[in-house]
Amino acid sequence: MTGNIGIGFEVRGAAGIITLDRPKALNAITHHMVLAMRAQLDAWIADHAVQHVVLRSAHERAFCVGGDVRHMAELGSTGRKEQARAFWRDEYALNHLISRYPKPYVSLVDGLCFGGGFGVSGHGSYRVAGDKLGFAMPEVAIGLFPDVGGTYVLPRLPGWAGTFLAMTGARIGMPDAVALGLYTHHIPTERWPDLLEALAAGDEMDALLDRFAVVPPPPALASLYPMIDRVFAGGTVPAVVAALEHAEKGEGVEAEFARLQLSTIRRASPTSVFIAFEQMRRGLSHDLAGCLKLEFRVVTRLLDGHDFFEGVRAVLIHKDQAPKWQPSRLEDIDPAAIAALFDTPLPDELVLPE
Repeated sequence: MTGNIGIGFEVRGAAGIITLDRPKALNAITHHMVLAMRAQLDAWIADHAVQHVVLRSAHERAFCVGGDVRHMAELGSTGRKEQARAFWRDEYALNHLISRYPKPYVSLVDGLCFGGGFGVSGHGSYRVAGDKLGFAMPEVAIGLFPDVGGTYVLPRLPGWAGTFLAMTGARIGMPDAVALGLYTHHIPTERWPDLLEALAAGDEMDALLDRFAVVPPPPALASLYPMIDRVFAGGTVPAVVAALEHAEKGEGVEAEFARLQLSTIRRASPTSVFIAFEQMRRGLSHDLAGCLKLEFRVVTRLLDGHDFFEGVRAVLIHKDQAPKWQPSRLEDIDPAAIAALFDTPLPDELVLPE
């Protein structure tokens, strides 16, 4: 296997294999990894020996817990904002390339898959979920938002599940992730070596995945999806909060679920919660490239703000879990200011190929 720190590349028969391998950081994606992956994917397009691409993790615990936001916060807070923006510009371009990749592209995802981990896997033609998958877009907890194309993917999930995932950052397991369509197949992790061998032998990917796939267990949230649809269909953030407050006054599983979502939303950055809701409102009107362009506008402006740096400090650096958000309450957010984050063009917009 050839590669650089954190990522490796190998051609095994007909398969081009990308392996995420940064175990101490749970495969958090660095700018270096983004650029290396982009260069290799570009090279494999012209390599006739490579019939399909496989993305995997070298470790069981995590597929990838997202982009290296800790480093991005360090850059942004020490006068190197343009370096941080360059990471997101290149990451989003990689996400877009994966969505249009001319060869079959499959991600084998087990363990934790958050944020940027979904960015490099979720836009591919095939997405295989392992037994212990834990999926989340938890960015609102650190003053960020569900980017890497979350604006495109999440509103297209069944019902209002995407809005629920975006506003709360909730983690779901493999059965729910497959049921919602975030993954195309469930293949037990113990079968992956056989799957890789068949891909290397040149077996056609679509038929092969269907042959290996099994039916997942029932989704854990199955009984709650009707309630999620009622609550998160609210036309504004205050309407969603009010619906949760009403639901928590009841009894049983639904009341307990509503209580948990309310406490989660109230701990998150109020600005981020409003951004996430706005993403869900706008996403259906744009293709993936348009959504990534909007996300680049928003992330650029968050680098001029407070909450992203404070969220990284509280959750990832000092780990006191006590961020001081500005503004500190959902009630203090101006929806017009949130809309401006999306609507105001940048002097150097993200440009992606048609």
